[in-house]
Amino acid sequence: MTTLFLPCAAGVEPLLAAECQRLLPAGTTIEAGRGGVFVDGDAEAAMRLNLGSRLAQRVLWQVASGPYRDEHDLYDLALRLRWHEWITPAQTLRVDASAWRSPLRSLNFAALRIKDAVCDQMREARGSRPSVDTHRPDLSLVLHLGPEQAALSVDLSGEALFKRGWRDAKGEAPLKETLAAAMLAAADWQGREADGGLLDPMCGAGTIAIEAAQIACGMAPGLTRRFAFERLLPFAPQRARWQQLRAEAKAAVHAPTAPVWAGDVAFRMTDFAARNAERAGVAHAITFKTADALQRPAPAAQGTMLLNPPYGERINPKGQGQARSAEHFEGAQDAGDFYARLAAHWKRHYAGWTAHVLTPEMKLPGLMRLKESRRLPMWNGPIECRLFRFDLVAGSMREGAAAP
Repeated sequence: MTTLFLPCAAGVEPLLAAECQRLLPAGTTIEAGRGGVFVDGDAEAAMRLNLGSRLAQRVLWQVASGPYRDEHDLYDLALRLRWHEWITPAQTLRVDASAWRSPLRSLNFAALRIKDAVCDQMREARGSRPSVDTHRPDLSLVLHLGPEQAALSVDLSGEALFKRGWRDAKGEAPLKETLAAAMLAAADWQGREADGGLLDPMCGAGTIAIEAAQIACGMAPGLTRRFAFERLLPFAPQRARWQQLRAEAKAAVHAPTAPVWAGDVAFRMTDFAARNAERAGVAHAITFKTADALQRPAPAAQGTMLLNPPYGERINPKGQGQARSAEHFEGAQDAGDFYARLAAHWKRHYAGWTAHVLTPEMKLPGLMRLKESRRLPMWNGPIECRLFRFDLVAGSMREGAAAP
């Protein structure tokens, strides 16, 4: 049994802890921490988490930790490990370092000392040393330095887990799959028939709709990609079990249990999203329609809307700076006018629905003249956002006329 750490976006830790409980056997020790979740698990737990986690950024296997004062202590920490039991001299490695209030001046030099320790131990044990590959290494090590403690982990995922293996065509600033999944989890939309359908009327490259459709079809997010642990020696005895887990995941895929609708005002973006859905294996589970969000009628009497309205580098995290041009807001005068018109449209045509909007605009409820029932902090990369929930009811004719 060892300690696994699954980093995630800030604010997602409780959602990730709940996901780990669903993916792992009952009784597994799971603890949400700052920036991720700790799991007491083994090789099979690591394989299950890589295959099934929608919210984690990576799965890290902590192999060493201890106090340090300088780079010599880091070298000694890594030298004690039997790296020849992880890779052969013919394989490659890379070391990445991060720090929080570390007294060391150079993270690059700290990472270099870890690399030196691995190579020296391998040369002593096997007579030769591995080479460095900064792009696709066999052994990827992650060093984290605190004020006094250092932790060294093996990255079992390789490429970040938001890379599901299907994305090709990208829209402007595509939403990461892990963030889309966090939005769905926060909305408690699990693709069950009782959840009703899900609509993204500003789908961009289709990330939210594709994540929702895969959930509705019972499709594991890691089913079509490879992982770093598949090239590591400790997992060689687990190859048969890994193939069994993949086969079970493939067999669990089923017809969608809830409808998913998506579209965008631009035909180009709807086409991008449809092609992405095809590569993700869920084109049959999503109904795409090119339509203006200010005019699109509700596809059902009730359901859940989940959307990430357009914003970008021209709207900084503080909501200051040059506003986006009017065409980005579907014919509205500006962002405020667009949100007011959108709220009026929802009052007229989406009574009975719930809407979840991810935005860096902290004053969104005021712009929409709607009272939110919940606001959840989320980060879209470096941009601080809020996920607002609105429980929609029919507005009076006066309210509807006043909003624009």
